[in-house]
Amino acid sequence: MYVKAEDVLPEALLEEIQEYVQGVEIYIPKRPETRLGWGERNGTRQLIRRRNREIVRRYAQGESIPSLMERYHLSYDSIRKIVSAGRKE
Repeated sequence: MYVKAEDVLPEALLEEIQEYVQGVEIYIPKRPETRLGWGERNGTRQLIRRRNREIVRRYAQGESIPSLMERYHLSYDSIRKIVSAGRKE
C-alpha cells in the first residue's frame, strides 16, 4: 500500500527522515509481533498441515512411501520427514 509521508507523518519526523532519504520510496516493515508467518494469510500453511496429516494417516493404514511419493509429488525424504514428525505428535 502506498501512502504519502506528508499525509501520515508529523512534520518533524518527516524532516528527520529527509536527512537520510529524499524523493525515494522506502519500505517500513510491520513490527515483528504483528507479522504473519509464511502461508498464514493465504491459508497455505493450513493446507500443508492438512495434507501432512493425510499422508501420516495413509502411511499408518499401510500405503507405501513410493505410492505416497507419486500421489503427493514429493520426494522420498519429504515423505519420511512428514511421517516421522507425524509419529511424534
